[in-house]
Amino acid sequence: MKFKIKKNILLEGLNNVSKALSNRNIIPILNGILFELNSDGLSLMATDNDLTIKTFIKKENILNIENEGKIVIIGRYILDIVRKLPFEEIEIEDIDGGKAIISTPNARYNLNCFDTNDFPKIDISENDKPIKILSGKFKEIVNQTVFSTSTQESRPLLTGINLKIIGDLLETVATDSYRLSKKIIKLGKDINNNINIVIPAKNVIELIKILENEESELILYCFSNKVLFKYENILFQSSLLNGTYPNTDTLIPTDFETKLLVNLTDFYDVVDRASLLTQVKDKNIVQLEIKDSNIIITSSSPEIGKVEEVMAVKILSGSNMKISFSAKYMMDALKSFVSEEVIIMLNGEIKPIIIKETEEGDLTQLILPIKTY
Repeated sequence: MKFKIKKNILLEGLNNVSKALSNRNIIPILNGILFELNSDGLSLMATDNDLTIKTFIKKENILNIENEGKIVIIGRYILDIVRKLPFEEIEIEDIDGGKAIISTPNARYNLNCFDTNDFPKIDISENDKPIKILSGKFKEIVNQTVFSTSTQESRPLLTGINLKIIGDLLETVATDSYRLSKKIIKLGKDINNNINIVIPAKNVIELIKILENEESELILYCFSNKVLFKYENILFQSSLLNGTYPNTDTLIPTDFETKLLVNLTDFYDVVDRASLLTQVKDKNIVQLEIKDSNIIITSSSPEIGKVEEVMAVKILSGSNMKISFSAKYMMDALKSFVSEEVIIMLNGEIKPIIIKETEEGDLTQLILPIKTY
């Protein structure tokens, strides 16, 4: 294999596939990137057996193809070398499949390589049931929900984001059992087969980093144990988490005793300031008290002191009450909205707090209150 290519084109491809490399991998070959060059162009692929990313560079974007072939180069070394080389053009050549020569007019790197026969045989195939969505819309629904996934491996299903499609409705849900995020959008076209899958959150987060062109189409292909995303010249395949995701529909109340309409930015800032005195404590608790047409946000720390802020709100229904919650969870939830105002809906001090843009809004954030007595 021998070819010459512009640095920026190669670096973009390497940056994308390197997201599938894991520093914790004890299998050496999984630290490599597979280069495969033929008359059509160059494909790059990396995998950790859970996540696989493949990208293709067309021959029109390669300056010169002298010899075809394939080679597996250690990912972090080739990425760092290409990133730091000051030259616009880079030549890569393999010597008997065991070494790679990366050269420019003034530099030459000689890297040991892996045996291509040891690279995993990954099946990246499409099916006849594509689901199409704008990449910008998919990025939005992930950003509005994925932060609620759990980081505790003891409940593996909750470390993923639940994606369901029924008819023309796509629903994403994430929860760590203390908070929940739910988003529903219309696809505009009925899907014949209902979909109900759980994708590891860490993989979805890597995917949305790749989706730079929000107007490009993102195509999903769902299988029993994996999901394949196709975006421009990139194939992104993730394994799925096994098991049945908990039914969260019953957790979200439909009737509420108290409803508040608050300015999103003002309320976020009040909670943020109140949380300054709680950051040394694990639970990060603040208290909200509804009194007449105001809410009073308080927090205290025996070591530091106490803060109290009063904010005018519109009481849509209900009466005076108090409730405590995690300031961090509330701020995370508020950041997912883009409206000027949100509705906070309550059913007493021990029932879930629900936040929406409107009562019929397609984004729902749920936070469990914290008992302080």
